[in-house]
Amino acid sequence: MTANFKKDRQKTVHQWAAWSLVQGDFSDPLGEKFTRTFVDSPGAVGVVALVGDVGSRRVLLVRQYRPPFDAHTLEVPAGMRDQEGEDPEVTARRELEEEAGFTAGAMFKLGSHESAPGISNSVVHMFVAVDLVRTKVDRHGPEEQFMTIDTPLFGDALEMIKTGEISDGKSVIGLLLVAQNFSHLL
Repeated sequence: MTANFKKDRQKTVHQWAAWSLVQGDFSDPLGEKFTRTFVDSPGAVGVVALVGDVGSRRVLLVRQYRPPFDAHTLEVPAGMRDQEGEDPEVTARRELEEEAGFTAGAMFKLGSHESAPGISNSVVHMFVAVDLVRTKVDRHGPEEQFMTIDTPLFGDALEMIKTGEISDGKSVIGLLLVAQNFSHLL
């Protein structure tokens, strides 16, 4: 059934620096009332950064500690869209430089996806970056200070998805979109 649902009201339960915990009251298509709580988020960006020459491309990945999992994850450079009104590509370029210490000569939009639609309205904008030039790293926070960089061959990164070594959703989506739609860059 794809009939219309209606948002009756919404209130902020708790506010953090960039996110809000929101509680909303809704009506289903039959008029039944229900309440849902979710995270209001400014969204994020992710960058599949390709280094090296076409035919032997490597992908730049960051390994960082993620407190919710109490583990290190291997991901594409990424970050929150915490500058109000900033274009997603500008955010992506800033995050690539902050986390990995590179600027991109060219950047192309891969697409956008909803990261966790059952609990958040966060949308992640994905880009592919090429013609990278090394610059200064400008990391923030303890997780980023101890971040390391891995540069596997692009094909090896796809295998790392299969083995579960790369399991972060935005990274999986970004790498697969590059393989499918931007293979001429590889």
